[in-house]
Amino acid sequence: MRSGDSLRRDVLRMAQNAVYLVEKRDRRELTDDEVVAVLTREVKTRRESVDAFKRGGRDDLAAKEESEIGILQDYLPEQLDDAAIDALVSQAVAATGASNARDLGKVMGWLSPRTRGRADGRRVSELVARALARSDLAAHADDAHQDAQDASTKAGRT
Repeated sequence: MRSGDSLRRDVLRMAQNAVYLVEKRDRRELTDDEVVAVLTREVKTRRESVDAFKRGGRDDLAAKEESEIGILQDYLPEQLDDAAIDALVSQAVAATGASNARDLGKVMGWLSPRTRGRADGRRVSELVARALARSDLAAHADDAHQDAQDASTKAGRT
């Protein structure tokens, strides 16, 4: 407040109010993980606003929302980069035995507690879907190759 940074002051007040409202609703004090979840939800809301403002041609409002995201992220755990998320996705696919897109929920269930507050769920979901699609395509390519070999072997016998 003394620095005169009204944007930072307002964002921190809003975050404090969001936490207070959840505490009041649940009638208990939130744990640190729950506070991180509230702040993450606030960041997500602002990201959606940025997209809407950019689509509407309001770059000034989008810039303000992006500034607010930056302030909130100072109070969140370090975000995972794509390489770290890819490594976790590989572990999750191996641990769950996922092989196609239908296993997305199983993989996300394994990943969610490990990425909560540290990565955007939509981004994690995209990377999981891409990894499962690659896995599924590789399996189909192997099947097609095997079918071709079987057909040539069968043709050679007749």
